[in-house]
Amino acid sequence: MLGLELTPEHPVSDLVELGTQAEREGYDSLFVSCHYNNRDPFAVLARLAAETNEIRLGPGVANPYEMHPVTLAAKVATVAEASDGRGLLGIGPGDPSTLRNLGLEDQRGLRSVLEAFKVAQDLWDGKRVTHDGTFEATDAGLNFDVPGEIPVYVGGEGPHMCRMAGKHADGLLFNGSHPDGLSWAREQVDIGRDDRPDSRGEFTLAAYASVSISEDEAAAREAARPPVAFITAGAAPPVLDRHGLDAELASDIGNKISAGDFSEAFGLVTPAMIDAFSMAGTPDEVSERMAAVLDHADGIVVGSPIGPDLEEAISLAARAFTESRA
Repeated sequence: MLGLELTPEHPVSDLVELGTQAEREGYDSLFVSCHYNNRDPFAVLARLAAETNEIRLGPGVANPYEMHPVTLAAKVATVAEASDGRGLLGIGPGDPSTLRNLGLEDQRGLRSVLEAFKVAQDLWDGKRVTHDGTFEATDAGLNFDVPGEIPVYVGGEGPHMCRMAGKHADGLLFNGSHPDGLSWAREQVDIGRDDRPDSRGEFTLAAYASVSISEDEAAAREAARPPVAFITAGAAPPVLDRHGLDAELASDIGNKISAGDFSEAFGLVTPAMIDAFSMAGTPDEVSERMAAVLDHADGIVVGSPIGPDLEEAISLAARAFTESRA
């Protein structure tokens, strides 16, 4: 699997051009990220569905709090219809730094994610759903047929989320860029897969990696600061411990992000954080890191920032991925 994450901080027309380029470069999956302070991912996905032919499309990673899960299921089904069966769903507990702005941080959890995509799968199968759990639905159903299968990828990094994905989902988008993290994630996924019914089919463990690639190493590492700040702020204490990172500093970064002090937050990012939470550097350096990650993962989703020059970076990352598998 070679996927790409596009962040709708850019104009929709620019994102469509980048998405069509990704299809030409051989990416097989395209996720549009979901944060309230960016453009609507589903508006972007609708345009991409019309302008692409083969690449799979979906939100990545949506959460079940900002939007009712039944509504989310209908939107993803609409993407599947508009793209002639190329829809997919990336769903997870959401980014705590931005959910805090909406008063939703305390709702984050495994159960809500699991219930949301299980109900979505029933709706996509044409069933009417009544549900009383982390959300409520009464005799809900979709008034249109959903073409093709919609794979569900759980986005997460905690042990229980990884195990749940291994048991119930089509894949895990592990929020990590380091081989040590992917090795650990594989162990957790395999625990979940021990209880996975054969009927659920194959499973894909993908590194949902912050990639910043350029011929200019310094520029690549500098461009990695913003996404690494968000990743660090949202990382659980065991993840920070695994990489030897300061939990108090990570908390400070998160507080500044929530307050809108982005420049200050990005300035607190250390070289060790960039090394732990991104693949940042020259094409050779990124390819080497990809190869190490693919010792444990089945694929890579090239995530934000991609690189200081987006168009160039999409091409460089695709080539680095090919070389990493040689």
